[in-house]
Amino acid sequence: MITLFVLFFVLLLASSFFSASETAITFASRPKLHQLAKAGNKSAKIIRDLQQHLSMVVSAVLAYNTLLNAAIASVLASLSFDLMGENSTIAAVGASIVTGTIVLVFAEMLPKTLAIQDTIRFLMFAAPGIRFFYNLFLPINKALSYFVTALLRAFGFKVKPEDQHASMEELRGAIDMHDGPGQDTPHEKAMLKSILDLGTVQVSEIMVHRQNVTMVNADDSPTEIVDQVLACPFTRLPLWQGNSDNIVGVINTKALLRAVRAHSGLLDDLNIVDIAHKPWFTPESTDLLEQLHAFRQRREHFALVVDEYGALMGIVTLEDVLEEIVGDIADEHDVNVRGVRPQPDGSFVIYGNVTIRDLNRQFDWELPDDAAATIAGLLITQFRVLPTVGQIFNWRGFRFEILRRQRNQITLVKVTPPLPQTPQSTSK
Repeated sequence: MITLFVLFFVLLLASSFFSASETAITFASRPKLHQLAKAGNKSAKIIRDLQQHLSMVVSAVLAYNTLLNAAIASVLASLSFDLMGENSTIAAVGASIVTGTIVLVFAEMLPKTLAIQDTIRFLMFAAPGIRFFYNLFLPINKALSYFVTALLRAFGFKVKPEDQHASMEELRGAIDMHDGPGQDTPHEKAMLKSILDLGTVQVSEIMVHRQNVTMVNADDSPTEIVDQVLACPFTRLPLWQGNSDNIVGVINTKALLRAVRAHSGLLDDLNIVDIAHKPWFTPESTDLLEQLHAFRQRREHFALVVDEYGALMGIVTLEDVLEEIVGDIADEHDVNVRGVRPQPDGSFVIYGNVTIRDLNRQFDWELPDDAAATIAGLLITQFRVLPTVGQIFNWRGFRFEILRRQRNQITLVKVTPPLPQTPQSTSK
């Protein structure tokens, strides 16, 4: 009986180990293990390698756990029969109840709860043992895996290979679930999600439209051009000649001032076209990730956006791309144009050229931006009409009222968002 008691506790301890291992290796954070492995932690490297074959590892652990639980039941049954007799019905029933309770509490619930509480610390201790038993069971595990796969295919199920990398949706979900203690947490989450979106957002969605671009006519006198540049808050200005679609250069204010300082004669003798830099054109379909790489490779901060026909659509700067990640960046020379004006009744008066992405990010709305980039474009594409002043649209709980229109362009909209849902109170 002493031998059976010792064997029982050994088996129970082993079963607890495998139960905790199954939970820990499943719930362990792969990014954290990756960082520990890079730092030289051998146990983290073992677990990271095992996670590359997670289904096989879990199968091996479950197999060990099942065999151990069966052995525990046999040992407890032997102890019961030794104490109460082999033909005792009470011994059989009691052995079943005691076995189920002990296995459930001490071999399942307790070790798994402890493993969840401190997953990484447990894995750092258990990694060599998990690898040893996994390799020991590997031949049988592979044979069973092939048998199960063949059985599933025989019934028409497709077995997909294991996904070794976290999907983009999982990463977005992890970002959404992040809830830090500080007030900057929402801003941090928005920045992380914006980084993931760089490859899906096109330049045309963030560019400054040509009607809002300050441009300089090369046919004006050099004195007039210098006055225009000095009066403008921007450091780079497109230079056109003949017509506004014919961009012949980009004036850099620093280069212009250096040329003015170095020029000894009259300003009207300056050749502004020679001072201007060669223009760089980028297609409107370029995504922001490609554009960011292009800015870095060319060491440029300014690009002219053109459509498929080569017509000028607007401009995009490195600051525009960075603002998609970190939010608005303002300096002492920026013109403070507020595109959104909150109203006392909870609505917002919004300029038509304000982008939907900015509204979604600022107010946590979920307006679609796949068909249109601005709030004015959204109304036209969604309702397929050119609305008149005073016209009202209700959509997805939002109320849109057209306040101003210039020719065929919507310039001012009043948007009333849906009221926040509050839990209804129940009265007795």
